[in-house]
Amino acid sequence: MTDRTAHPPTPPAGSPALRMTVLVGEQDVWHHRPLYAEIVHRARAAGLAGASVFRGVEGFGATSLIHTQRLLSLSEELPVAVIVVDTEERVRAFLPQLSELLAGGGLVTLDPCEMIAFRGRADRTAGGEDTQG
Repeated sequence: MTDRTAHPPTPPAGSPALRMTVLVGEQDVWHHRPLYAEIVHRARAAGLAGASVFRGVEGFGATSLIHTQRLLSLSEELPVAVIVVDTEERVRAFLPQLSELLAGGGLVTLDPCEMIAFRGRADRTAGGEDTQG
């Protein structure tokens, strides 16, 4: 008798990548547009693999002033992190655009990582649209 137990599929192989984290303030703008949105749209236009924005609940930067979302402080300048992942070559090629955007301040960190792309998400949504932001 054969074993009919289903085995999970093997995940795709990973490839070396670079994770770029751009730290800015929530209220930072570029030509009347949120700076984090400008970074995401430029990353997409540059053909980078993906970008996501995360809003912090508390933090401080160069001024050492603590910004928090706690009700009593009513801060509107919360930290925002834009995470971009792609090959090292492509991420580093994007850095000159950040130099222009971050002239008013910001911090960029670069970390080596492994990228594993699971394809086919667009096939599972109605109308075939990719819903990943």
